[in-house]
Amino acid sequence: MIDEDLMQRIKVGAIFLLQLYKVTTGTLLSLFIPQSCDNRICTVIENYNNHEIYHKTVLYWNMFSMATFFIYYIIELRREEWAIKYLDIDNNKADNALKDIIKEEPTLNKRMDKLNLFYYRSLCVNIIVYTINIGLTIKMIKDNYHSMSTLSCFTSFTLLVLMKLYNSFEVAYNSIKKDKMTSAYMSEFVSFNILDKDYVEEKEKNLRKSEEIELKNINLVIEEVKDVKESIIPQNN
Repeated sequence: MIDEDLMQRIKVGAIFLLQLYKVTTGTLLSLFIPQSCDNRICTVIENYNNHEIYHKTVLYWNMFSMATFFIYYIIELRREEWAIKYLDIDNNKADNALKDIIKEEPTLNKRMDKLNLFYYRSLCVNIIVYTINIGLTIKMIKDNYHSMSTLSCFTSFTLLVLMKLYNSFEVAYNSIKKDKMTSAYMSEFVSFNILDKDYVEEKEKNLRKSEEIELKNINLVIEEVKDVKESIIPQNN
């Protein structure tokens, strides 16, 4: 039987690879948007080698925007990995069921709150950077407009990224406001609403092991007490 956690990780990885293409084309707009070069469309190499000051400024900000996206993705993937490892999804329970369950696990509860807050703040920074990215690019395509393909590519590239940012913001905001862990990759943005069974089993196993060790220590103490008593009693006689 295939491990459910492994399937979730594969699904998250596949979606991430698909989104990687959208983010690359949607942030490096000065390279991939069709621009005018002597009444023809510039190649990507020509766009990169354009030494006009404003064009270079936009390109550098495009790269900065892409870098912030990758940092944000690292945070998002770490959050998703943590959720898959320690939490699970039970369709028979309410989405907010985890709120009551995780109170019994203070360490997990504290970690979840930190991950959600860090994710939300990094996303807000990314949104600000990308908004500036769009503004700078609009002036660039105005100066280097070629045809309707310029506008159509700009619109499609930015819309794909904006949809990602909107969906992520909804996930981050709801996770903080409703104190839960909503997945950014699973379909319909499902919420992890119970503890992961592997984590629970491992915790119970460690608890039983610690109880066995404690019991052995108690038995050793009892044996030592008995030995001391037996050694004292003959001396008194």
